[in-house]
Amino acid sequence: MFGFLNINKPKGITSHKVISILRKITGIKQIGHAGTLDPIAQGVLPIAIGKASKLIDYMPQDKEYHASMYLGFISDTFDTEGKVEKTNSKKITIEEIEKALNNFRGNISQIPPAFSAVHYNGKRLYELARKGNIPNDIQKRDITVYKNDIISFDYDKQILKLDIACSKGTYIRTIVNDLGTVLGSGAVMFELIRTNSSGMDLENSFILIENTHLDDVKVKLINPIEVLQMNSLEVNDGEYKKLLNGNKFENRSKFNGELLLTKKNNIISIAYADKEFIQPRKVLL
Repeated sequence: MFGFLNINKPKGITSHKVISILRKITGIKQIGHAGTLDPIAQGVLPIAIGKASKLIDYMPQDKEYHASMYLGFISDTFDTEGKVEKTNSKKITIEEIEKALNNFRGNISQIPPAFSAVHYNGKRLYELARKGNIPNDIQKRDITVYKNDIISFDYDKQILKLDIACSKGTYIRTIVNDLGTVLGSGAVMFELIRTNSSGMDLENSFILIENTHLDDVKVKLINPIEVLQMNSLEVNDGEYKKLLNGNKFENRSKFNGELLLTKKNNIISIAYADKEFIQPRKVLL
């Protein structure tokens, strides 16, 4: 099997659990995912099956989420999975929220949560945080928030729901926590739904269960060429033979830089093209 899957990960299980279920169904060990979803989160989890896992780094990186939060609370994990504390009973208005959201659009920097899988001196941050050893010098990361709009706001219950589109590496929990700080009320996330990732949307995703049949998975396979936003070149028989041996061949295309090499509309290699030659980099045969 070779291709991508648009999985709708349910709340309450890890992304690795989804892979474990797929390995059991397909009998294939070479399976990977693009962008981990925490157990509290649900929604689009792009999966690569077989040698398509070599293409994960080339998938579109932008993502979109619906994030729901309680104002007036804080948490050590920035969500309701951690130790939640009430901060105050201050009632925040939608006008204050609109103003505060201006701080969380465009190119911004954020510090990843202590309870995250980010590496720190050879260990995961959550491993240190669980022992009470939270570093005070966690490095900031630059991210881009393309959209951060209000979906709904319940003034009486102080429940806010946002539609957030962002770049790779963005922690929505951090946006929620930092928004609460700017508002002076605190905020804690209680629901996160990823509605789009790597160009795959929630509407076309499917939920994987333990008794999902192999044929059901095969039907849902997506040809990676439909997902990867790269130039592609259909190789001829002579070029194909050279490619099998890892040899470069003359660049008869107008493309420069990375591109997909295909045979009968199936990706067979990631290559690099300069003005004269095309050199295979990853051969998927």
